[in-house]
Formats: sequence, structure tokens, C-alpha cells
Amino acid sequence: MKDDADQNRPTLTRRRFFQGLTLLPVAAALPGCAPGTPTGNGTGSGTPATPAAKDYTPEFFNAAEWAFITAACDRLIPSDETGPGAVESGVPEFLDRHMQTPYAAGAIWYMQGPFLEAPSEFGYQGKLALRDILKVGIDAFDAHCRSQFDGKTFAQLSHEQQETLLKAAEGGKLELEAISSKLFFSNLLGEVKNGYFADPKYGANKDMAAWKMIGYPGMRADYIDWISVRDKAYPLPPVDLAGRRG
Repeated sequence: MKDDADQNRPTLTRRRFFQGLTLLPVAAALPGCAPGTPTGNGTGSGTPATPAAKDYTPEFFNAAEWAFITAACDRLIPSDETGPGAVESGVPEFLDRHMQTPYAAGAIWYMQGPFLEAPSEFGYQGKLALRDILKVGIDAFDAHCRSQFDGKTFAQLSHEQQETLLKAAEGGKLELEAISSKLFFSNLLGEVKNGYFADPKYGANKDMAAWKMIGYPGMRADYIDWISVRDKAYPLPPVDLAGRRG
């Protein structure tokens, strides 16, 4: 983890990721959680290897989109001494499965016009459903990369280059065709967060590692005595929806 003096660097550190999770007791992380394997810092020659999303064949994303998703997940939540990264936790699988749900298809959204730019308090007012936001955004992102990096896609860039691009997209400073980079990034990051901390039945949070890392008890029937405890970690492992213990 980097200290506060490094915040001006483009790296999307785990600390910055967790700063956006205001409802989760990060400070209560259980001791003894197995650390993840570092992915490297992308400063060497060539393209750093991205961990493979193992034991899953995507059904929604095509090969190019899957390469982008895997690389982006690896940069948004990389492995470090605190815990496993998004790829190791299965977040790409979660995203692929979630994009096949009625929610991601906009089936339960109001999807009729008018479509317009509106203040954030009015919510999303666009014409693209969640899965279309990701598909259009990935295609536009890779097109931008190919035009700027001698035909290379996002997944083929170094970690440092990837992080710089993601940082620009986060602030809406990356010019993409057909979609706002900020809209794309915010939806992608939101889904990565959802997958990282979701119940394992949805494809990610393998072995409940994310829950162990933050001290979340999962689906235990009763932990009311610990709700107000702030100076001690919850002593029992988490339980998932299927009743498995972490």
C-alpha cells in the first residue's frame, strides 16, 4: 500500500478503492487473512502479465472484451499484501454472469425517452442499459488505445499506461467515441466493487476472501452483540448464502 504522499501518482491503489466504500468496516480486517500475490508495478520492459481468470469460459463477453475486463479488473483491485485482487477473486466471472441478467439488460429499468444529460440527483437518463454501457465502452476504450499506442489494445499496454488511462476516464478526461468515459468508468468500477464483495454464489469473492479481509461475518444468523464493537475484529469466519463457512 502506498502512503498519502503517493496520491498524486496515477496508480489506482487498493487504498483509493476502499476509500469509496463508506459502508464497509475496512479497519476491522481479520488478522491472518492469506495475502495475495503481487502483480508487479508495470515499470519493466514489455507488457506485464495479467493473472488469468481461471476455470471459466465467458458467455457474454467476446475474446477482446474479456481481455479488457480481465486487465481492467487487475488494475482496479490488484493483489497486494492486504488481500487477493479482483481477478484472483473471480470478478471477471461475476461481470460476465451479471451481464446476462434482466437487470443488466435494462428489463427492469425505465428505458423510454427522452434521453438527456441531467444532474446526478436525477439518476441515469441515457438510452444504454448496463450491459450496453460496458460493451460500447470497452470497444471505444480499445479503439482509443489502438489509435494512441501503435495498434495495441488496453490489455496489451503496461500497467502504468493502463492506470493512467483509467485515471483519465475516472475524471471524464478521456475522449471516447459514442460514450462518456466517466459514465463507462463509473459503471465498470461499480460492478467490480459489487462482484468483489458479493456472495460467492454469483461467481466472485472466492473462498469469501474479501469478507475475511474486512471482517464481514456474511450470512451468520446472529452477530448483534458485535455490531457496536469497534476495537476488536469479529472472531468467527464468514458464512455464505449456501451455509458454507469461510
